[in-house]
Amino acid sequence: MIKLFSRLPWAALYAFSAFLYFLAYYLVRHRQHVIREQLEKVFGHLSAAQRVAIHKQFLRNFCDVLVEVLKSVSMTEREMSRRMLVTNGELPRRYLDAGQSIMFMTSHLGNWEWLLHGVTLQLGHPVDAAYKPLQDQWAERLMLRVRSRFGARLVPAKELLADFFRRRGVVRAVGMNADQAPVSTDQRYWTQFLRQDTAFYVGAEQIARAMRLPVLYAHVQRVRRSHYEVEFRPLWDGKEPLKPNEMTERYARACESDVLKSPADWLWSYRRWRLKKPLYSAG
Repeated sequence: MIKLFSRLPWAALYAFSAFLYFLAYYLVRHRQHVIREQLEKVFGHLSAAQRVAIHKQFLRNFCDVLVEVLKSVSMTEREMSRRMLVTNGELPRRYLDAGQSIMFMTSHLGNWEWLLHGVTLQLGHPVDAAYKPLQDQWAERLMLRVRSRFGARLVPAKELLADFFRRRGVVRAVGMNADQAPVSTDQRYWTQFLRQDTAFYVGAEQIARAMRLPVLYAHVQRVRRSHYEVEFRPLWDGKEPLKPNEMTERYARACESDVLKSPADWLWSYRRWRLKKPLYSAG
């Protein structure tokens, strides 16, 4: 059924997306309290009407992302590369072609699922991606098939460092999405993000430091409906001396800049600030 659905023309899928939006905003009220609460926290200086506009556009974009993921089941490599275009692939390839593996950090901005496909198809080198396994086995198998369709290799996040050591001879790009709340670990870095005390995962920085991996930030921009561009931006060259958590701080600033420029493209339905900063915290 999913394969058949994915073969529908874009016009039909966009109509379905509009129907999903109507359900999400007006009938089901998809995570409405979470979205409104977080938008008010971050954009309290805006009017209620402006926040509602961001809320509505976020849901429209999110419903488009859902149908885009479905469409990716039957998309060709050429179409995927055209719709998720890497604009400066020469930057990561400079390291990879020289035999140096890299890490690229992403966020839940734009279509983060297509981002993995686009990078995998256009880098010309193996791509591994950290992910959190799902409890439902059917959903887990489906997710792995969809995400690995163009050659990406999925590795459970908790096994990533050990996996890298086992396959350290393989020159590759390692992708990590690090803008979610680190609820499953006590190792956190606290900083101001979108005007809120926010905890970040430190695992990406720890792995990059341990393996001396240059780190890039994958900036995703929505060009038009179902068309995106990816620009890699350097965070760390793998050699520069860094203070503890400095790379994570750079990632937070890059992600924050993207969200403020295009707020409707970020995943507001995810409860980002569920963790509260301890009264005494070293950061």
